[in-house]
Amino acid sequence: MNTKIKTYMDILLKAILTGIAIGIGGTVYLSCENKVVGAFLFGTGLFTILTFGFMLFTGKVGYAVENKPAYLIDLVFIWTGNLIGTAVTAGLLSATRIGAGISEKAKALCDVKLSDSLVSIFILAFFCGLLMFIAADGYKNIKNPAGQMLAVFLPVMTFILSGFEHCVANMYYFTAGGAWSGKGFLYMLVMTLGNAAGGILIPLFRKGFAKE
Repeated sequence: MNTKIKTYMDILLKAILTGIAIGIGGTVYLSCENKVVGAFLFGTGLFTILTFGFMLFTGKVGYAVENKPAYLIDLVFIWTGNLIGTAVTAGLLSATRIGAGISEKAKALCDVKLSDSLVSIFILAFFCGLLMFIAADGYKNIKNPAGQMLAVFLPVMTFILSGFEHCVANMYYFTAGGAWSGKGFLYMLVMTLGNAAGGILIPLFRKGFAKE
């Protein structure tokens, strides 16, 4: 039991650090007038997560296909830790001179998301989940350093510039923009499910077509 508790605590702490990293990425994105530059710099968050072995829900959910059902508990801890980390980052930054500007931009972004339909949100989250698995798995398996960097930054830039929905990034935006409510939680749940569906697509195909 003690070993399990230590394992879950380790997962939770790494997930919280992930939330902080994504919060930093979200902050720089909101701070940039040029969306392309902001989307590129947002990738700093994912680069940090993958380099230090932190736990990002959208990077880990795809591996549920090849793990035992108990892995779902890990994912719950990861999702929760990501939420805590993003909330802490947004809360701390709200006490700084950049807080008001970040909050205003985050609120405008959240208004667009919460005025969308749930079907649209799910589809946009699905494609984001697909891209995030490509990024995480690419970084893990590509041996060439340049290829690893492309695997990290290109999917991130693609999902941001396309307007796809990333549940962890939105945890930060929802907190910074004061968008949490019953409706906000429902939309977050749909984003999470969409990210999960997209994240398991390639692993399912890979498992189905794997040679004996």
